[in-house]
Amino acid sequence: MTLSDMDFPTSPEGDDCRMVREILDLVGDKWTLYIIATLKDGPVRFNELRRQIDGISQRMLTINLRGLERDGLVKRTLFPTIPPRVDYELTETGRTLLAPVMALVLWASANQENIRDARVRYDAG
Repeated sequence: MTLSDMDFPTSPEGDDCRMVREILDLVGDKWTLYIIATLKDGPVRFNELRRQIDGISQRMLTINLRGLERDGLVKRTLFPTIPPRVDYELTETGRTLLAPVMALVLWASANQENIRDARVRYDAG
């Protein structure tokens, strides 16, 4: 199957199209990609997630995790310890995102030099 064979929702009025756009906005967000990739090996504590995702603030991590939890992609588990321990992990639906997310990460890694060179050429104008 090729992209031209796929039936994309294109009606700007349709609920299906709106929902697809919302989902693509979510998974296209840079922090979401990092979070999904960081959770690929199983549950991770909040502070460990924050340490592993360079540049993310506590607030942005919280906002993104709540959105992912709301959409059923991430599961939050609270352990009643002192201090409380919170783990995050991908749900079954979230795990289905791993292949496309990791493919995008690998593509970016493989093409970073070409893109860097193209930017230099373009900026030199």
